[in-house]
Formats: sequence, C-alpha cells, structure tokens
Amino acid sequence: MKKRIKRHVRAAKYIIYKETLVDLREHFWTFLGAFSGIGLIGLMHQQYLGSLDNLFLIGSFGASSVLIYGIINSPLAQPRNLLGGHIVSAVVGVTVCKLCPQASWVAPALAVSLAIVAMQITKTLHPPGGATALIATIGTEKVKALGYVYVLSPVFTGALILLLVAIFFNNRTKHRSYPHNKNWYKVWRRYAR
Repeated sequence: MKKRIKRHVRAAKYIIYKETLVDLREHFWTFLGAFSGIGLIGLMHQQYLGSLDNLFLIGSFGASSVLIYGIINSPLAQPRNLLGGHIVSAVVGVTVCKLCPQASWVAPALAVSLAIVAMQITKTLHPPGGATALIATIGTEKVKALGYVYVLSPVFTGALILLLVAIFFNNRTKHRSYPHNKNWYKVWRRYAR
C-alpha cells in the first residue's frame, strides 16, 4: 500500500511540476504576438477615430488574442474559427440589433445564443465570437450606427490583423506552429470555389 501511495505521490509531483514549468521563450512570443496584434489594430484604426473613442478595439479581440497567441494548437484558435466565428457572430449580432432595436434584454440574449448556434452549424466555433455578437447589440450608438459595416470594420479587419500577426509570431521558433494544420489554405481554397 505504501509503495502505491509513494508512486502516486511521485506521479502527482511530476505532473504538477511539468504543468507549472515556466517557459520564458514561449511567454516571450505570446507577449510579443498579443502586444503586436492588439497594438497594430489600435494604431491602424487610430487615424479614423480619436484615441478615446477607438471602436475598432472591440473587447472580443482580447479574448481572441488569448486563444491565438497563448493556446495556438486549440481547434478554437485556428484561422477558420477566428475569422469565421467573428464574421458569423457579427452578422448575427447586427441582424438581431436591427430586428429588435428597443428590446433591452432580449436582443443581447438572442444575439449571443443565435451566434453560438450559427458558429456550430458553420463549424467556426470561436468563443470570443459570442462577445462580438453581444457588442453589436449593447454597444454605443456609434457601434449600432455602423450597421453591417461593423462586420467589415472593425470585426473582419481586426480579426485579419490578429491572424496575420499570429501567423508571423507563432512560427518564429521550432516549438510553435500556427496554424495547427499547415494545409488549411489548400482546404479553404478547395471549399471557396
């Protein structure tokens, strides 16, 4: 019995040790990618709006950054999910906002739940997409005034910037590889025809 307990303790120590190792190289590239992605969106779109009213840095991009720079091999962080999830959710959010402009609690609940289902149907599930749909319904009047332009900018342009930065920074070392499936472009081209 003591041998079994000692073996389990050793295994637990090893697992805890491996899970809590700090890999400074990985953290460096994660930081650099996230900083560059969010910073580039803010810098590029600052010319359109003042620094206090920068709509283009929507909150869901922060959550996307966690996935595409921090958990790069997750299926939810892949290019199809990143771009598709944000675009599908933005379309759903704007549509719900236009159909239910005065509904205080119905529109946000409907937008998020429909966005999740739409992402599941299109196989583009990206958790920050729910926030993208939510922002379309609860955002300021400037966000709501954008209408379907919201889908193009800030959503598509911002997600595209994050993707391009992720492809650049996540492939700088041999330990990091993004996207997880290197043939994603060939697969996408086949279905895009």
